[in-house]
Amino acid sequence: MTDANANLILNVDDNEGARYAKTRILSRAGFIVIEAGNGAEAIERARLSQPDLVLLDVNLPDLNGFEVCRRIKAAPETSGVLVIHTSAAAVQSMDRVRGLEGGADSYLTEPIEPAELIAQVRALLRVRRAEGALRESEERFRQMAENIDDVFWMLDPSSAQLLYVSPAYRRLWGDAAHEPTPTGRHWANHIDPQDEAAVETAYRALATGVAYEIEYRIVRPGGETRWAVERGFPVRDARGHIYRLAGIVNDISDRKANEMALRDADRRKDEFLAMLAHELRNPLAPIRNAIELLDPSRAPSQQSFEAMRAVIGRQVKHLSRLVDDLLDVARITQGKITLRHEIVELAAALEAAIETVRPALNRKGHTLTTDLPVEPLFVVGDGVRIAQVLGNVLSNAAKYTPQRGDIRIEVREAGDDVLISVRDNGVGIGAETIPHIFDLFVQSEISIERSEGGLGIGLPLARTLVELHGGGIEAFSAGLGRGSEFVVRLPLTRLADAERASTAAPEAVPDHGGEALRVLLVDDSVDAALALSLVLQADGYDVRVAHEANTALELAAHFQPQIVLLDLGLPGMDGFQLAQEMRRRPTTVDALLIAVTGYGQATDRQHSREAGFDHHLVKPVSVEEIQNVIASRFPGAQHSASA
Repeated sequence: MTDANANLILNVDDNEGARYAKTRILSRAGFIVIEAGNGAEAIERARLSQPDLVLLDVNLPDLNGFEVCRRIKAAPETSGVLVIHTSAAAVQSMDRVRGLEGGADSYLTEPIEPAELIAQVRALLRVRRAEGALRESEERFRQMAENIDDVFWMLDPSSAQLLYVSPAYRRLWGDAAHEPTPTGRHWANHIDPQDEAAVETAYRALATGVAYEIEYRIVRPGGETRWAVERGFPVRDARGHIYRLAGIVNDISDRKANEMALRDADRRKDEFLAMLAHELRNPLAPIRNAIELLDPSRAPSQQSFEAMRAVIGRQVKHLSRLVDDLLDVARITQGKITLRHEIVELAAALEAAIETVRPALNRKGHTLTTDLPVEPLFVVGDGVRIAQVLGNVLSNAAKYTPQRGDIRIEVREAGDDVLISVRDNGVGIGAETIPHIFDLFVQSEISIERSEGGLGIGLPLARTLVELHGGGIEAFSAGLGRGSEFVVRLPLTRLADAERASTAAPEAVPDHGGEALRVLLVDDSVDAALALSLVLQADGYDVRVAHEANTALELAAHFQPQIVLLDLGLPGMDGFQLAQEMRRRPTTVDALLIAVTGYGQATDRQHSREAGFDHHLVKPVSVEEIQNVIASRFPGAQHSASA
C-alpha cells in the first residue's frame, strides 16, 4: 500500500537494468517512482508529474543529463524540482563541478550503494522541506505584517541598514513621507523635536540589549502630528549575541485624544462641583440668617417676620431651580426627557419666560424691549419647555449684562420657521468660547456678578430642548465687551386656528362640608414631617404624623384619614408597598393618596400610579401645590395658605 504522503521520484536512465535496480531500491524505501528512458521523455514527465526529485543519469541517448537538468531548472513549473546526477562514466571532479554548476543538487557516481542513494535522497528532501517551511513562514509573516495597522521594522545593527519595514509605515508617517532614514538617533527619524531627546536615549540603549517602550509624536509631511508608542527589542542568536534590532510601532493618536477629552471632562467636573458648592452656599446663607432673625429671643417684628419669610421663599425657589436644572440634565443625558405636543402660541410662551426672569431684570435695572409680529405665531411642542428655553436665554442675557443694560427680543418669520432673537449689550463672548458655549458646565470667564454665575447648565438645556422640538439655537458676539445675541429657531405651524380646542368645563364635585379634613403625613424625616404638619395644621387640617409604615397603618386604622401624604423612601416597607397595603384596607381604600418624594423620573411616576397613588409631587413641594391637589378632590377645602 502506497503512503499518500510519499515523495514522487522520477528515475531517468537509458539502461533498463540500472533503472530497474534504482527503482526497486527507492520503492522499497517508501518512495513513489516513475521512470523515463531518455532526456526528452524526462523533461515531459517532469512537466506533467511535478516530481519532488529527479534521479538523472548523465549519459542519455538524445540529450545529455546536464542539458536535461538545465531545462528542468529553467522551466518555471519545474524550477523547484531537486535533481541528483548519476553516472558510471563521468566520474571526474570536473564532471561533478559541471553537474553542480548546471543546477544539480547532488552528484553520485555508480555503482551506488543502496544505503547511500536512500540517504542522499532523504537528505535533499529534508532540506527541501525545511526550505519550504521557511518560505511558508516568511510568506505568513509578510502577509501578516502587510495587513496589520502596526508598523513592524527590523534592522541590522552591524550595518545600520533596515532589513524590513511593514507598509503601515506610510499610513502612520504619512502617504507622502520620505523613506525611513536610519541614524544613530532613530531608525525612522521624523520625530517631533519635543520628543527627540527621549527617543534617542532609548534607541541608543537598544543596541546594548536594553528593550524599551516609549511614546512620542511623529511629524507628518503636511505638518500634522500623530502620537505613537514604540516597543523596541534586541533579537539574539543561539549564542546570545545581538544580531538584529526590531520593533513595533502603534498609532495611539485616538487614545491620546480620548485621554485629553477625559482630562478636560475631569477638569470641568471639578469646576462644576466648585460652582455647585458656591451656588448652594449662596441661598443657604440668607436662609440661615433669616432663621436666626426669626428666633423668638430676638423678638422679631411683624415687618421683620414678613421680610425674612420673603427671603426664605426666594432662596428656596432658587434652590428648587438648581435642583430642577440638575434633574433635567440627568433626564437628557439618559434620554428620558419627554415632551408634550400641543399648539403653543409663541407670545404666551415668551410672556411666561419674561415673567420668570422679571425679578432679575428689575434687580439690575435692565431695559427690556420686545418686537413681535402683529399676527400671532404658533408652534407645536411643549409650552412649558419652550418657555424654559426662552427663559434660560433671557436669564443668560440678564446675568452677563452690566447694571441698567439693554436687552431686546425680536420675533420674526423665516420661511417655515420662526426666529426668536435675544440681543444684549453685555460682556460679550470671546471667539474661543463661542464653539463651546452650549457645552455642559461651560461659563464665560467674565461675569459681572459671580454670585449669579449659575451652573453652566441653562444654555445646554436650551439647545437640547430646542433640538427636541426640531429647531436649533446659535450664539453670536462681536467679542468681549460688545454684547451677545442668541437666536432660537423653531418650526412654525399654520394649523393653530383650526386645531385649538375649547377648554372643557370642569366636572362638578360635591362639597365636602365645613369640618377639618383628616390628613395622615408619613415621612421618615422628622424635621420635614414636623414643618409640613405645622403648616397644614395652621391651615386648618387635622394632621397625624408617622415616620414608618407600621405606625402609619396603626394610625390609619382608627384615624381614618381622608388624605395621605406619603414619602416613598421609607425604611423597611417603602412608600410603594405601603400605598398598596392602604388600598387593600377599608379605612384608606378611598383616601386621596399623594406621593411626596424626591424621586421625579417618569418611571417613578409610573410606579406610583401602579401602586395606587392619585398624585405624585416632587420635593421640595410648596404648600400651594398640596392645596391645589387636595382641592381637586375636596373643592370646599380652601384655607389661608391658598387664599
